[in-house]
Amino acid sequence: MSIRFAHTRMACAIATFALTLGAAPAGAAGFLLNETSASGLGSAFAGGAASAEDASTLWSNVAGLSRIRSGQGIAVLHLIKPSMKFGNGASVAASQQALGGNGGDAGSLAPVPNMYFATPINSQWSAGIGITAPWGLVTEYDEGWVGRFQAIRSSIQTLNVNPGVSWKPARGFALGLGLNFQRMLAEFTNQVNYSAALLNAAALNGIAPGSATFNAIAQATPGLESSARIKGSDNAWGWNAGLLWDISPDHRVGLHYRSALKYHIKGSAQFTNPVPAAPAPLAATVAALAAGVNAVALFDSGVTSDVEIPPIVNLSLFSALGSHWDVMIDAQWTGWSTIKTLTFVRSDGRVLQSTPEHFENSWKVAAGAHYRPGGAWLLRGGVAFDQSPVQTAFRTPRLPDADRTWLTLGGQYRFSNAMAFDVGAAYIWVKKATINASGDPPSTAAYGLLNGEYKSNTMILSAQLNYAF
Repeated sequence: MSIRFAHTRMACAIATFALTLGAAPAGAAGFLLNETSASGLGSAFAGGAASAEDASTLWSNVAGLSRIRSGQGIAVLHLIKPSMKFGNGASVAASQQALGGNGGDAGSLAPVPNMYFATPINSQWSAGIGITAPWGLVTEYDEGWVGRFQAIRSSIQTLNVNPGVSWKPARGFALGLGLNFQRMLAEFTNQVNYSAALLNAAALNGIAPGSATFNAIAQATPGLESSARIKGSDNAWGWNAGLLWDISPDHRVGLHYRSALKYHIKGSAQFTNPVPAAPAPLAATVAALAAGVNAVALFDSGVTSDVEIPPIVNLSLFSALGSHWDVMIDAQWTGWSTIKTLTFVRSDGRVLQSTPEHFENSWKVAAGAHYRPGGAWLLRGGVAFDQSPVQTAFRTPRLPDADRTWLTLGGQYRFSNAMAFDVGAAYIWVKKATINASGDPPSTAAYGLLNGEYKSNTMILSAQLNYAF
């Protein structure tokens, strides 16, 4: 049999069987990692732009460097354990495929380090540098799960290097400016419904669905899957700026802005395709169909994607109430609407996949307190509500996110004037998230229907060593 493949026609028709890509859940809403210090975690990062307790203020408000009285180095380690468990509702198997299981716990334990250094230069100027991992985590579902044609592994890792300076033009008032160099590494995998791709190719080449030949191909090639992987990386530049104003000796307000970062991610798309076997009368036909699918749709190539990480604005208030208590409140706005679609383009200019995300701008509001019982101890506590940028209609298994509520505790023990140790812990409740996803463009035949709900939570433990010199 002679098999015809119209390049453009085939590419459009089988585009739904290509790799889908998305983002990975994190400790905060969306894929933002708010976890930047153990001292801040203990009070749910409330008052972050105004507290300026230590050198980690370089992330939360660079103007806070003006309050650092001597050289200071900080090392922080966070252990973040998200749990995301899918409960099946009315999911539907992809064409020619078994339904599969629920995927297990998609959350993975992730260590996230931070480091800071800050020092005063003179009475007006201070400088510092911070190294953080502000975006991303890793999630991974069990092999063979019901949503395998939409997501299996999702990994986003970032490294942010942020030098900054603060300037105090007047008593009780400071301005700050920082520069951000950030690197992103991303990897995403899923399965591709190869059996359905063969049948789609057969229909495009005049083998009518329902015909004896079409049915024979279907009976000979069930359960075939390709493995798909995209890996990519890029560097981006941004900036941050802030102000800190002492309203009175016991009350101060801080405002901080972090710019968006624009990535042009470059990488590769790789497919591992099966070798279908068929009885002798069909062997040549199936082999030709497979060769066409491999050549036109499921072939290795370079890929690019443009992603704009959103800007962040923080407004915070810090108040000291006598010698024992401090209270803080905080509002953080994240401009997630920079992420409207995730589009991946092959090196030949054709779109591999374009997934609508339509993230919405979101708010995180927090309140926290410090208590000094006396001696070397400082105790912390906080609560927060963290709004998700994900809309229910566009929720995907790579980012099954929903609104979050934080409860945090922490403390500091000061060994001496030069050394202190902070710990923090958080439990984050995530609202149940319903999902009804069949890929993009929607195709139950290609992707199956993932219908059900996610039950999720996140636990965080953080430790921080502070050394002044």
